[in-house]
Amino acid sequence: MAGGDAREGAWSRRTYPAMVALHCSVIGGTALWGGRARWPWLAVLAAVQPMRAWVLMTLGPRWNARAAVSPTMEVATEGPYAYVRHPNYVVVFVELLALPLAFGLQRLAWGAATAHAAILAVRIHDEEALLALTAGYDDHFRTKKRFIPGLF
Repeated sequence: MAGGDAREGAWSRRTYPAMVALHCSVIGGTALWGGRARWPWLAVLAAVQPMRAWVLMTLGPRWNARAAVSPTMEVATEGPYAYVRHPNYVVVFVELLALPLAFGLQRLAWGAATAHAAILAVRIHDEEALLALTAGYDDHFRTKKRFIPGLF
């Protein structure tokens, strides 16, 4: 992450290894035990990639996997962040669900979705506490939903 000393919350440090383990388990489990491809779920997987590109293009050097926040960072309020607080977590959630479903692994998909939701409950709380220390975060995001405009 560019832009000065980054702060990383205690829970973010703790959830990062769990996130890595979850992603590796889903990818590895799908590679090892996946059956024949189910095209509709592959289409869902492909459909969220433009959102991922939009998130990454919007965040640029601010993006990082550890939920670290630089004290000098400008908060992203454009792109998908004009509508929700955590669009990348929506993409990751869909991927962790759709990848195993695309290869017939329902239990892995629902287990991954459940584990991801539990990890995010902790991680987002920590991440938002750090972001609240940056200029403009509360003003912009106070009324924004976390994941889906108007719903969550």
